[in-house]
Amino acid sequence: MSTIVTVPRSVSWKGDAIAVLNQTKLPHSTEYKTLTTIEEVWKSIVMLEVRGAPAIGIVAAFGLALASKKYNTAHIEEFQKKFNRDCNYLGTSRPTAVNLFWAIDRMRESIREITTIKEAHKILEEEALRIQQEDETVCRSIGEHALSCFKDGDNILTICNAGSIATARYGTALAPFYMGKEKGVRLHAYACETRPVLQGGRLTTWELKQANINVTLITDNTAAHAIQTKEINAIIVGADRIVANGDTANKIGTMNLAILAKYFDIPFYVAAPLSTFDITKQTGAEIVIEERDETEVTKIFGKQVAPIGTTVYNPAFDVTPNELITGIITEKGIIRGDYKLEIASLFERQANIK
Repeated sequence: MSTIVTVPRSVSWKGDAIAVLNQTKLPHSTEYKTLTTIEEVWKSIVMLEVRGAPAIGIVAAFGLALASKKYNTAHIEEFQKKFNRDCNYLGTSRPTAVNLFWAIDRMRESIREITTIKEAHKILEEEALRIQQEDETVCRSIGEHALSCFKDGDNILTICNAGSIATARYGTALAPFYMGKEKGVRLHAYACETRPVLQGGRLTTWELKQANINVTLITDNTAAHAIQTKEINAIIVGADRIVANGDTANKIGTMNLAILAKYFDIPFYVAAPLSTFDITKQTGAEIVIEERDETEVTKIFGKQVAPIGTTVYNPAFDVTPNELITGIITEKGIIRGDYKLEIASLFERQANIK
């Protein structure tokens, strides 16, 4: 028996404002925040009120559509100048998430040949809505492809939150759990808590419980023991940037899981849309890794837990080498084998379709 499952949207367009599900308040309260300026959008991304690479791209697109309505000019050239300034500004919010730049580039390109400002407003709003709708369709397709990798009763480990609230709907790494729920395939998620911001503990558990999907929370340092004792069948993670050879940047701790998967001989899958690929970069060594504030580590919910003045290294992401990845699950299917060759071939086919 199939069951349709839904989770609250992370980003909604209101015409003259953006409503975002404030993920810093989860799981204790479901609070929507209204954004009315480009500065508020930037801050919402930086403060992780909106997070997840696809969701960041979506809110950035809506932010640009919103900002463009407030430009006090009647001249196309001045409008484009202000718009490009805001594009560059939003690009400084989270440098590792390639979907942010993908969405910004799409919005910029959509009005490259406008003849009136009224036309620009209409096109920008339509393009932002299109980006959101496309992402929902893409994530569902990723989920269907991913579900083919698993069987009824599988225990699957994940990290961070690559779920519905990190995208338009369904998510990437969590999409097969939603597809499984709809199709009667029972999958059990084991969620790493994901220090230091606890996206797994706060967000993944919250949204899967909203959908009545079986989920067990573990500390990050329990992963090896859980694989060894809980019959974990596979690991699936999301991605913030995948480069031309398949090296993948994702939440810090992802590479640890890939190494464990190799040791225990279980599959390690990456689930991501084509918009997360950055084929301008050849290897993971070229990816800029965001480093976040030390207080994320030295404080827990505002309470100091480390000696004041302690030196902290707090990268938000790590890069998993392609040789540790069993397959990259996209909306177009599953990439395996020679990632450099297969990724190049996939993007060549996509270019020919266009």
